[in-house]
Amino acid sequence: MPDLPVDAWVERGVQFLLDNFSGVFDVTSTLILQLVDATYFLLIRPHPLVLLGFFIALAWLATRRWQPPLVACLAFLLIQSMAMWTATMQTLAVVIVAAVVAVAVGIPLGVAAASSTRVSAGVRPVLDFMQTLPVFVYLLPAVFFFGIGVVPGVVATTVFAIPPAVRLTELGIRQVDAEVIEAAHAFGSRSRQILRDVQLPLAMPTIMAGVNQVIMMALSMVVIAGMVGGGGLGAVVVEAVTQLDIGRGFEGGLSVVILAIYLDRVSAAFSDRRVRGLRRRTRPLRSSVATLEARNNPLRSSATPAPE
Repeated sequence: MPDLPVDAWVERGVQFLLDNFSGVFDVTSTLILQLVDATYFLLIRPHPLVLLGFFIALAWLATRRWQPPLVACLAFLLIQSMAMWTATMQTLAVVIVAAVVAVAVGIPLGVAAASSTRVSAGVRPVLDFMQTLPVFVYLLPAVFFFGIGVVPGVVATTVFAIPPAVRLTELGIRQVDAEVIEAAHAFGSRSRQILRDVQLPLAMPTIMAGVNQVIMMALSMVVIAGMVGGGGLGAVVVEAVTQLDIGRGFEGGLSVVILAIYLDRVSAAFSDRRVRGLRRRTRPLRSSVATLEARNNPLRSSATPAPE
C-alpha cells in the first residue's frame, strides 16, 4: 500500500487558509467574541437572585407546575453556594451562542435536504463525518484559526451541535403524510405556503427534538472547550483534573449536570407547548384530509377519527 501523506496535505490546507483568509477568521473571531461577551453581560449584570427569579419564572411558564420551579430554585441556589455562579453563567453564554448559531444553520439546511434529494445526498456524508470525528479533533483547526480562548470553544461546540438540527429537521419534514401535502395542493397552496403552513408545523415535534439535542450537545462540549481556554465550568473541571482537586472537580461537574437538566426540561416543555399549538392550527387541514379519504374510499369506516 502506498504511504499517503495525508498529514502533510492537511497542514498545507490549513496553512493555505491561514495565509489567504486570515482576515475572515479575524472578523469571525471578533463577532463571536462580541456575541459571547454581550450574552454574558446580560446574564451577569443582574443580581444573582434577580436572575434566579427569571429562571424560576421561565420554568413555571414552560411547565405550568410548581415542582420544576422549586427544584430549579434549589439547584441554582446550590450553584451559588458552591461559588460556581460566574462560571455557570460563562458556560450558559457559550451554550446560548453556539446553540443559536447551530439552529440557525441546521434547520434551513435540513429543510433544503428534505426538499432536494441531491442536497440530502451531499449533506449526509458531511454530517456523518462531523458526528463520528472525535471531539478533540475539532479543537485543533479551531485553535489554529482562532487562537486560544473562548472563540475556538464556541466554534468547535457549534460544529459539533449542528448535525442533530439538520438530521431531525429533514426527518420531520420527510415524515409528513403525503396525503396531507396533496390536499394542500388541491386547495391551491404553493410550495412555499405548504412548507410554512403544513410541513413545518407537522414536523415541529421532530424539529424541536433536534433543537433540544443541539442544546444538550453544545453543553456536553463545555468541558472539552475548557481545555483551550474556553472558560466557564469547563475550565473549572480541567483545572481540577490537572491539580487532582477532586472536590472542586465534583462541584464543577455537578454544576454542569444542574444546568443540563434545567435546559433540557425547560426546552422540552416549551417544545411540547409549541407543538400543541401548531397541532391546533393544522387540525382543520387534517380533518379535511380525513373527509377526502372517506369520500374516495367509501369502504373505510366513517368512525375513524381524524389523525391528531
